[in-house]
Amino acid sequence: MIDFLIRRCIKDADNTSDVRVRTRYGALSSGVGILCNLLLFAVKFLLGTLSGSIAITADAFNNLSDVGSSAVTLAGFKMASKPADKDHPYGHGRIEYLCGLLIAFFILMVGIEFVKNSVEKILHPEPILFSYAVLAGLVVSVLVKLWMNRFNTVLSKRIDSPSLAATAADSLSDAMATGVTMISVIASAFTDLPVDGVIGLIVAVMILKAGYGVAQDTLNPLLGSPPDPALVKDIKERMLTYPDIIGVHDLMVHDYGPGRIFVSAHAEVPANGDILSCHDTIDTAEREISKALNLQLVIHMDPIETECEVTNTLKRVVEEVIAGVDKSLSIHDFRVVIGPTHTNLIFDLVLPIESKWSPKEISDLIDRKIREVDNHVFTVITVDRDYV
Repeated sequence: MIDFLIRRCIKDADNTSDVRVRTRYGALSSGVGILCNLLLFAVKFLLGTLSGSIAITADAFNNLSDVGSSAVTLAGFKMASKPADKDHPYGHGRIEYLCGLLIAFFILMVGIEFVKNSVEKILHPEPILFSYAVLAGLVVSVLVKLWMNRFNTVLSKRIDSPSLAATAADSLSDAMATGVTMISVIASAFTDLPVDGVIGLIVAVMILKAGYGVAQDTLNPLLGSPPDPALVKDIKERMLTYPDIIGVHDLMVHDYGPGRIFVSAHAEVPANGDILSCHDTIDTAEREISKALNLQLVIHMDPIETECEVTNTLKRVVEEVIAGVDKSLSIHDFRVVIGPTHTNLIFDLVLPIESKWSPKEISDLIDRKIREVDNHVFTVITVDRDYV
């Protein structure tokens, strides 16, 4: 069924790197979401009214909020597909994340409202009319929501969309919420206790939890979440397959929305190599890796001394000292400047994000440890942060 809908509704469905194809996936998800949620709202609102159940009515309005969420998702995909302009040179892809935040706001508002209504129902309970028709309607609702979860999960994985993944998670939480509502309807047939209000409160909490999760998932990329480790590994491995590139460091990934990833990296090349040949290699690597991974890669060329025995020996000494201090540290851009009275060791020290060291503290410690080995050398250390 899902594959049939994709084939029928999305032209060139396998070309998911195309922004227009992504927009069609978003439109399909939104269209199905609007249709299903409108039907579920109508059915649940009718069942809630006939049975007098606040839990069912709360669930109905949760589905109505999902209609708004689907509409926002559709608008978000449309706006995110706009090309770059002079005011937004990196495109409009992050609008998809902003729409996710708006969806989270809708969900949270519905949850807050039904916390209020459920507490009122607990304090002033009203009888619920139990019927098998109501129960059957809720069972159908759970099945529809489980299918929507599967549907949006498939779509989100195809285009790597955080907003569709959030929609899938929301559908699953809706199915769970409706399942809890079914329990309240069944329980009402056996007790006069205010089960409906209590279950309604549980549903409201589940709605709030779903809203918080959606907000967190869409806010992280806006604030700057770390890149996928698999992508980082893939970029480095591809770069190292090119002749002349003997090392990679200072790799940074900037995400401006799905399909709009900009990457910069420093490629280490032999200092005694032909500069024109190395430059041609760098250009080729930029072009081929960008095309293969659907991103924009810019490579800076760093010449590295590979044949000077003095430099290599001193570098090994520094690496051993650093490993003895903290194995999570690493260096790059190592250079040696030999003078008449002393030798300068110039290098960048990479400090992991989670490191306990401050830049000054670790620089002073490394300098002291190196001078304990050889007091004729001085260090010039630049502390880098590891952004991947």
